[in-house]
Amino acid sequence: MSIKTIKMPDIGEGIAEVELVAWHVKVGDVVLEDQILADVMTDKATVEIPSHVSGTVISLDAAVGEVVAVGTEIIHIKTAAAAVQQALAAPQIEANVTSKSDPAAAPTQATVVAKTEVANCPPKPQPAPALLPPPLGEGWAGGLPANRPIAAPAVRRRAWELGLDLTQVKATGPAGRITDADLQAHAAKHPIDEVGYFARPESSSIKSASRNANERYKALTSETTVPVIGLRRKIAQKMQESKRRIPHFTYVEEIDVTELETLRKQLNAQHEATRERLTLLPFLMHALVLAVRDHPEVNARYDDDAAVLTRFKAVHLGLATQTEGGLMVPVIRHVECLDLWACAAAVKRISETARSGKITREELSGSTITITSLGAWGGIVSTPVINYPEVAIVGTNRIVERPVILGGQVVARKIMNLSSSFDHRVVDGLHAAEFVQCLRRYLECPATLFVP
Repeated sequence: MSIKTIKMPDIGEGIAEVELVAWHVKVGDVVLEDQILADVMTDKATVEIPSHVSGTVISLDAAVGEVVAVGTEIIHIKTAAAAVQQALAAPQIEANVTSKSDPAAAPTQATVVAKTEVANCPPKPQPAPALLPPPLGEGWAGGLPANRPIAAPAVRRRAWELGLDLTQVKATGPAGRITDADLQAHAAKHPIDEVGYFARPESSSIKSASRNANERYKALTSETTVPVIGLRRKIAQKMQESKRRIPHFTYVEEIDVTELETLRKQLNAQHEATRERLTLLPFLMHALVLAVRDHPEVNARYDDDAAVLTRFKAVHLGLATQTEGGLMVPVIRHVECLDLWACAAAVKRISETARSGKITREELSGSTITITSLGAWGGIVSTPVINYPEVAIVGTNRIVERPVILGGQVVARKIMNLSSSFDHRVVDGLHAAEFVQCLRRYLECPATLFVP
């Protein structure tokens, strides 16, 4: 019997430290060789850390959210072949052994890897009941209370939502003003049945609804702390680095995609049984490939530490993709070699891979320019953040049908905005405008996309 120490392995690519985002074992668990112990996050992807021994976990030496250097001790395991076999056969872990009577209920040998972290959110507060004004009577003059409490509108609103009678609340603010803290103190000191209500006593339904005043107050004033770790932390760091380093400017242009949409629908109808369905994105990808031939300054990466701009002939396209864990930018390589349907298939494959959590580090690096699409969620203009260290990002907005004057006639046309951001250190405004206008010409006259 001995104690084995597992250290953070060298993941490669010069990575010196990683963030621990999930443990899949706890102290006392029996683990097997090659069983997944933890997930760590590099700058590019999530990596699983397996065990190279079998035994019992006796300590976890790193916390979730902690940044751990390569070579740091992260877990200690007591190894003993007989002890492991005995533990695996013990009655207390029979739930982990496949049941002959119910094989579907048995888990797999390795711990299931959970990729999504779910924040515990408080229950949504129920809407406050419609409370009635107090009945006229003693203490009232001319329909208004003679001793009306002093309170800010926000405090009155909160008291109304909770069903509290301000005349029963002790004021501690300046000049006898009731504060929000006074409401909280009043609700804490008085049982629910003793809380004064604006409702008439005979209004049982309103009084019954108001009995939850304390609970509603807690719900309205509750706070939830959510640790920013894992992929969400990497996204935050990436966005901060991009905005800190790059002086962005955004250029927006209207694109008439009426002819493009007609062509797209015709091609889909003609090839729906044999080829991938076309969206607008493959046409934009093809137009971008043609446009960067004349504007290579936007298909580039800028190393501002070395003051070196690298332009690329190949188009390795980053595709901003929303996943359950957050925003990822998988890469489609050599888009210049793909036709429309190959582009569509590549978009579908890389998006599904990213959303399923099976994306590799290699598929998340090496892009030269990025496309982001918010069209499905509406909006007419956006200001995309550049995928550092690239120098340009092209964003699509929703397509709307609008009246347009064409040839002296008012006609209905399908209009879409392109919202594109550029690194002003290396891309001048004129060059950015020329690039977007080039995209516009290709998209508004889609036949030119296929002219050599």
